[in-house]
Amino acid sequence: MTRVLLPLHTADLSTFAKSLAQQLADATEPPGHQSLMNMLARAAGHRNLQALRAAQLKPARPPQPAQAPLMLTPLARKALGQFDAQGRLARWPTRFAVQRLAIWVLWTHFELRRVYTEREVNEVLKAWNAFGDHATLRRELVEMKLLARKPDCSEYRKLSPRPGDEARALIQAWRAGYAA
Repeated sequence: MTRVLLPLHTADLSTFAKSLAQQLADATEPPGHQSLMNMLARAAGHRNLQALRAAQLKPARPPQPAQAPLMLTPLARKALGQFDAQGRLARWPTRFAVQRLAIWVLWTHFELRRVYTEREVNEVLKAWNAFGDHATLRRELVEMKLLARKPDCSEYRKLSPRPGDEARALIQAWRAGYAA
């Protein structure tokens, strides 16, 4: 019979040794070849020798290709131009379509599953805009259904809609240029 080499790797030699010692101590008589191979496989974290062999024969997944950077549309480039050198929204765009794209970048500064007070939302928006109109930005985030708020404005929550390709490209470009 042809001998197949079966490499055995363990992340922690100490744990491996303790597990093997425990299995040997539990044995009533010295283990045979097959039993010892199964003990070694179990000590390495596999169910048995057959599971170890199957894991070794499983082909490695090919590396995933890096996601190609999304191309910015002229509208997204215009929206990106609305941000200053610190990554803050420098001015509120006059064109509605550019406003809709720029607001997505502000949406990224909110945490999912966190409840914000109106004051906290205002603080985030004040930190990320340079033109001083956080109320307009807050209202636009709610109108675009990027933030939800209670009718009495006491609680705000970030919603998780999926940005379109154009907005994702803008967010990616903004992060590449400004995010730490």
